[in-house]
Amino acid sequence: MDQLSINQKVFIRRSDGRVHLAGIIKLEGGSSNLVTVEWPEGQAVRGKELPLELVVLMNPQIFEAPRCSGALANQTASIPPRSRKQRLAAGSFMPRVPPTMVLPKRLDNVVIHVDRMRRQREQRRELQSRARQVREKAKSQDPGNPDWEIARMIRLQRLQMESQPVKSRSSEGPPKEHQIVVCVRKRPLRRKEVEARELDVVSIPSKDMLVVHEPRKHVNLVKFLDNHSFRFDYVFDEDCSNATVYEFTARPLIRHIFEGGMATCFAYGQTGSGKTHTMGGQFVGRQQSSLGGIYAMATNDVFGNLASPAYASLKLSVSCSFFEIYGSRVYDLLRPGKPQLRVLEDGNQQVQVVGLTENPVKKTADVLALLELGNSVRTSGQTSANSKSSRSHAVFQIALRSSTNERLHGKFSLIDLAGNERGADNSSADRLTRLEGSEINKSLLVLKECIRALGRQSAHLPFRGSKLTQVLRDSFIGGKKVKTCMIATISPGLHSVEHTLNTLRYADRVKELTVESVTPKRLINPLASVPNIFFKSQNQSDYPYASSTSLPSEAIQSQDGSNTTNDLNRSQEEQTHNSGRHLTQKKNAQEASQMLAKSLARFRGRNIP
Repeated sequence: MDQLSINQKVFIRRSDGRVHLAGIIKLEGGSSNLVTVEWPEGQAVRGKELPLELVVLMNPQIFEAPRCSGALANQTASIPPRSRKQRLAAGSFMPRVPPTMVLPKRLDNVVIHVDRMRRQREQRRELQSRARQVREKAKSQDPGNPDWEIARMIRLQRLQMESQPVKSRSSEGPPKEHQIVVCVRKRPLRRKEVEARELDVVSIPSKDMLVVHEPRKHVNLVKFLDNHSFRFDYVFDEDCSNATVYEFTARPLIRHIFEGGMATCFAYGQTGSGKTHTMGGQFVGRQQSSLGGIYAMATNDVFGNLASPAYASLKLSVSCSFFEIYGSRVYDLLRPGKPQLRVLEDGNQQVQVVGLTENPVKKTADVLALLELGNSVRTSGQTSANSKSSRSHAVFQIALRSSTNERLHGKFSLIDLAGNERGADNSSADRLTRLEGSEINKSLLVLKECIRALGRQSAHLPFRGSKLTQVLRDSFIGGKKVKTCMIATISPGLHSVEHTLNTLRYADRVKELTVESVTPKRLINPLASVPNIFFKSQNQSDYPYASSTSLPSEAIQSQDGSNTTNDLNRSQEEQTHNSGRHLTQKKNAQEASQMLAKSLARFRGRNIP
């Protein structure tokens, strides 16, 4: 450091390999040993900090000792040495660093860092090039599809699934015998949706499970799929016909009404998801062919069982009624002019639809004529999802009465519900359409509460909340004589994913609150509404277990075992054990209250034995 001075010119090496002169403007000794230099470059002045070792390496002429022998030194001792400026002016001393200097063996940290950055940049560009090629290859598989990334992720998800849809009753075995059966039917994509490159986001890996692939985005705008798994009694894919759906849903209920029970089968779902197609039959243009719907197939089986030897001795007659519930008003679809009817309760607290027409029928052709008459005058409208949307709940009832005394033996109610809608979807509609949507959603909410109360065997049924549940009161009251089947219809399109999830959550909420899934503690504990703050264990929760609609596979398997268990002996044992435990807790609570009363009396000066 002593050989260097301010404004001294030294050779430096730039990070790009160039070597040139620069002036010293700062010297730092001590532990750092740094030399700060600057040089003019064009119109600007640039600077750099260099370690002392690099300055010594690039300027050996400054720090080398004179190479002369002792004798020569004695001979020339009288000659005064020339200064450095004189030697440079005379040209006798030139720096030993040529213009094309050989790279030193020891590179500085800046050069190493720059080289490492260059290699990383090349690797990054190579990875980006490969990702771009993969992206273009995947995009070429769906040319013109703006959602090709979502389609690719869905294809990869489906490659990992094994599809086992429902085929026929002969291959699936006997139908499930539950008080409440919940099924889901997925409709195929329409022609307009296929032309618009709509994605199918619903997968059916098995006969009782389906997965909804909901597209989402991370915070960094990277797309991913949020997979929602649901499990029901039966799941029908887009290839299943109305006959297959009928085999597993409404057909098992025909025998139930011949045994003196009440049965209800209703279709629930978004507008345009296929409810009317499932219940009434296929549309040919704007006319509906009732021959392939559940209405006609149920009637055909009713007449078939009526002629069988097992039920011929009952001497039953069949009559049909068809009415609609539009808002809070009831209209008869089988009378000319579609008159409005009143819903009243008689002296026996039975709900009666005053003036409702019950037409006796003898064969299936008579029923088809009634269905065509009712469907032609049913209230419909145009919505954003469907050009011919049902705006009312259509109720078709098949009643079995004794031929001798006209007493009701059994009743089968087939209901085509109006499509559920969101308020956000009707924001641009007129006032009448918004009022229709609010009345529809209100009646569907009350219907769900009634089914929940039926599944929990609750003593109170909120059937007076809407006209629909008020008319169907006898379908919810009766204990084991009442059976219900729900067919939830969903749309598989990407733009309907929110409606599909809402429909599936509605159906999942109905199924998970059946008798078989509620724990015995909720059914038999008379003090369930009051938490036991004295004798409750730490791991006991105040709230009943409720499953989420989007579950991992392990959680779904555990819940499937709890939802499908129907062992009466196990239930009775659990009830006996729980009842004994609750009696013990009640006795301990009484003793604690007595001790507290004695302490208070002793404090007040009273003597209680």
